[in-house]
Amino acid sequence: MAGTKSYFFSGIGGSGMLPLALIVQGRGGIVAGSDRTLDQGRLAAKFEFLKGRNIALFPQDGSGLVDRDQIFVTSAAIEDTVPDVVKAKELGAKRLNRPELLAELFNAAGAGIAVGGTSGKSTVTGMIGWILHATGRDPTVMNGAVMKNFVSPDVPFASALVGSGDAFVSEVDESDGSIALYRPRIAVLNNITLDHKSLDELRRLFRDFAGKAETVVLNLDDDETRLLAAALPAERLKTYSFEDEAADLFGTDIVEEPYAVSFRLGDIPVRLQVPGRHNAENALAALAAAAAVGVPLAEAAGALSSFTGVRRRFEKVGEANGITVIDDFGHNPDKIAATLRTLHAFPGRLLLFFQPHGYGPLRTMKEELIATFAGGMAPDDILIMPDPVYYGGTTDRSVATADIVAGVAAAGHLAEHIPERSECARRLAALARPGDRIVVMGARDDTLTQFAEDIVARL
Repeated sequence: MAGTKSYFFSGIGGSGMLPLALIVQGRGGIVAGSDRTLDQGRLAAKFEFLKGRNIALFPQDGSGLVDRDQIFVTSAAIEDTVPDVVKAKELGAKRLNRPELLAELFNAAGAGIAVGGTSGKSTVTGMIGWILHATGRDPTVMNGAVMKNFVSPDVPFASALVGSGDAFVSEVDESDGSIALYRPRIAVLNNITLDHKSLDELRRLFRDFAGKAETVVLNLDDDETRLLAAALPAERLKTYSFEDEAADLFGTDIVEEPYAVSFRLGDIPVRLQVPGRHNAENALAALAAAAAVGVPLAEAAGALSSFTGVRRRFEKVGEANGITVIDDFGHNPDKIAATLRTLHAFPGRLLLFFQPHGYGPLRTMKEELIATFAGGMAPDDILIMPDPVYYGGTTDRSVATADIVAGVAAAGHLAEHIPERSECARRLAALARPGDRIVVMGARDDTLTQFAEDIVARL
């Protein structure tokens, strides 16, 4: 669909923009872009990778836009005052936001598999993509995270895969309402929990999303998706569960390991190279979606045994002096709770670093975040929090990090607000002792992995 059209991506380094740019290029489009992170001299490796793919990069000053025939693509973080936007308007170039372009490509595919839900989208997308790839279906995959199975020296930022098969697997986002743009053949919903929007808004969005699909894959172990299943025609459902034997896919015998988990699906054993009950649930979702497109369950389970995960999802960064550092995408109550449950299945104190991904999410999730840490931390765990990610603007900062820390401390746990991230690293290294696990959590900031690596170096 991209053909030989010319596309300019403003914010091309973003987790949702980079894979989309690669897919557009893989389908014949001419791609160029800009990014404020590039202008700030950060994340050089990512931009060298893009240059190596013959994607021209420009300062975010409008200089890369020279023709009204260029299709101008923006991420959600691009304000109308950015010079690229001003120049595109002057030229009269067609403007699309990221989800609009992705939806165009996705809806044109023969077999669109859309993965939605509050938590687990990137992992389930990666799992489905790997199953279809490993079983010869040659899918296109659009992910918001780097899929480790597809990483190579030439492709270190493998958050997209361009295939020639009918399947187009993509995670879809409810936070901005753009999930409404997609018309999937198969819709996957892992869970519906509080994140960017109220539960009432989320219920409506996900109900409408599921209503468009030929087949809906639903988790019967999540209260909200179970209610949705009851409201949809049974012949359109493909359900999974570890608790309800009536589910189409019923898993049993979960066995957790520090960095793996296994279970059974009838007489089929499934063992994953990623940990936690939540990843067993993710695997059931992926197996159900694969079955819906005709992959035999035993074949799909065999492929999953070699799935190595996605970046920043409970990823062990390193170990020094008996202290392990883990990088994790946990940023909402559901994800954080899953990480804490997985970690506390095995002994060892937790030193938790949590960087909020904005002031808006703090306002929306304040009480739920406090309750999650208060309910999930052990008595000797310690929470360290810096100020939220903030890229400027006039956002409401009435709820801040100090409010979360105060709430967790009031519940009887050890919690500290240290505004500067570099000082947080010094504090974590000073507190750590053999047997501890330091967990770096947060979203919307690609430098968190480097932060985790720096902590390992300090140790």
